[in-house]
Amino acid sequence: MNVLVVGSIAFDTIETPFEKVQQTLGGSAIYFSTACSFFSKVNVVAVVGEDFKMENLEFLKNKGVDFKGIKQEKGKTFRWHGKYHNNFNERDDLETKLNVFENFNPVIPDEYKKCRFLFLANIHPELQLDVLNQIEKPEFVALDTIKYYIDNNRDDLIKVLKNVNAVFLNDSEIRNLTGEHNLITAAIKTIELGPEVIIIKKGEHGALLISRDLFFSVPGYPVEEIKDPTGAGDSFAGGFMGYISKVKNTDNNSLKRAVVYGNILGSFCVEKIGVKKLKEINFTDIKERFRKEDIKTLTRQEASKLIDLLSGKEEINET
Repeated sequence: MNVLVVGSIAFDTIETPFEKVQQTLGGSAIYFSTACSFFSKVNVVAVVGEDFKMENLEFLKNKGVDFKGIKQEKGKTFRWHGKYHNNFNERDDLETKLNVFENFNPVIPDEYKKCRFLFLANIHPELQLDVLNQIEKPEFVALDTIKYYIDNNRDDLIKVLKNVNAVFLNDSEIRNLTGEHNLITAAIKTIELGPEVIIIKKGEHGALLISRDLFFSVPGYPVEEIKDPTGAGDSFAGGFMGYISKVKNTDNNSLKRAVVYGNILGSFCVEKIGVKKLKEINFTDIKERFRKEDIKTLTRQEASKLIDLLSGKEEINET
């Protein structure tokens, strides 16, 4: 089952305590679709400039990602330059040039409009709502946003939240959105705004999944050395959405497993700069990391069966 992502494609300049790369492929749509492609076919809607070569996306095309929704406009591709501090919890955004992304107007191709699973990456809330209005009866819609839109476009964001199933926020964003310091209280207040499922990303400390009848916590996967946290959140979302589209189920057990897989994809992302690590791994690597996760909700037999299902060894028929 295809997943539709609407987001950004960029050229990133990333500085970390370990290294610096210039003009490397980035953007929310890239990280998300790379992670999601391990589980599902992905359709991408984004905009790039005249300086962008579609050969940059060949590795994703080989994974079954479809790019009919990418528009190439006059001008330059979105560019971002960030520098991380030694602890990686702080970052200086040195330069942001929106370029063609500034006037991004997502037009969903007809063949994408029947996608049942939709991820609205951190674009302007008005655009997110416009995309929603173009999709025919989506089954599960997830949204990501950033502090800038929470602070400056709150009313528009609230409108979108009323129409989605899930929202991805980090701990500071959900506190900023609700005015609540306690994450459980903040999640409950966010549910009252519309989403049924709240995923709170806590970086190296893992993630929380909260709904009206579910509280699930998964610890951060123990990565020996973080090289670059750029795109980890979008990779997390890609793993999450890829899994639920693979099993075609959003019951509580499926949502728990989706969070675990999101956590795993995010952990791979941070191990090398940009999307480099995600390009190197295969599903065997993901399965191995899944086996190492301490998932108290799954027996060893259940975990083994789940891995076989995701590997295509058994027909998926979860209830």
